Amino acid sequence: MALFQAIHLTLTSAILLVLLAEGGQASDNTKNCKLIEESQAARAVVSKLEPLTNRTFSTTVKVDKDGYTYLFQVCGTAGSVAEGGLVQKDANGKEVLIGRYTATEVFGGSDWVMLIYKKGENYGDHCGKEPRKAIIMISCERGVSAGELSVVAEERDKNNDCFYLFELDSSAVCPAIPSHLSVGSVLLIVGFSLLAVYLIGGFLYQRLVVGAKGVEQFPNYTFWQEFGNLTADGCDFVCRSQGNREEPPTYRGVATEPLGEEPEERDDHLLPM
Repeated sequence: MALFQAIHLTLTSAILLVLLAEGGQASDNTKNCKLIEESQAARAVVSKLEPLTNRTFSTTVKVDKDGYTYLFQVCGTAGSVAEGGLVQKDANGKEVLIGRYTATEVFGGSDWVMLIYKKGENYGDHCGKEPRKAIIMISCERGVSAGELSVVAEERDKNNDCFYLFELDSSAVCPAIPSHLSVGSVLLIVGFSLLAVYLIGGFLYQRLVVGAKGVEQFPNYTFWQEFGNLTADGCDFVCRSQGNREEPPTYRGVATEPLGEEPEERDDHLLPM
């Protein structure tokens, strides 16, 4: 039964791997994001971005003759600046803090999440020298775990409320697709899968290990043969008549044919002499 033990070990290992994977996904790195206004609804929205954590997204743009690289992390430090959720790096490697993940606002819909990092470095000559902030629009894109970060615009020609706008596509914010399988269908699929594993594994074991031939290659052939005989006996007992049953008494009519000549009775001895 070494093959069955190997199959059992494989299935057990697969289940453990799934549980470990789920346990890994359950680590809530999005708690590193400190919400400016903490609420259960906002925390639920930011938790959708858990699959995007522990990863640095980058994009490079050119402004006039200068090139800038933007680094972004979900609830993590993207560059060398402490608490820097989104930073700007110039050609000389100097980093400018655009927004902190410790000053986060978040909004979400059915298929999008808007992540806002605030309290960046102050502008120099723009936007009334207010702190910078980054807005990252994360949109649903099925089949894409994490797309490319792109710069949409930098709004800095106002006296206040300036921002950097970025886009990112990911399936992490997509709504769950409802399953069309009923509980019975799932049970049938699982049952047929286990039956297939039993038949294929048993056949290979009987053929390759035991060396069986013909119908004896069927796993547990003797057991199933006896089971079939017992089933047939049970069906015979329930569905068929058993033994010789006495016929119920019926009325017998008088036969029309003569039953034979009866012996003549002589009564001469009764006459007086």
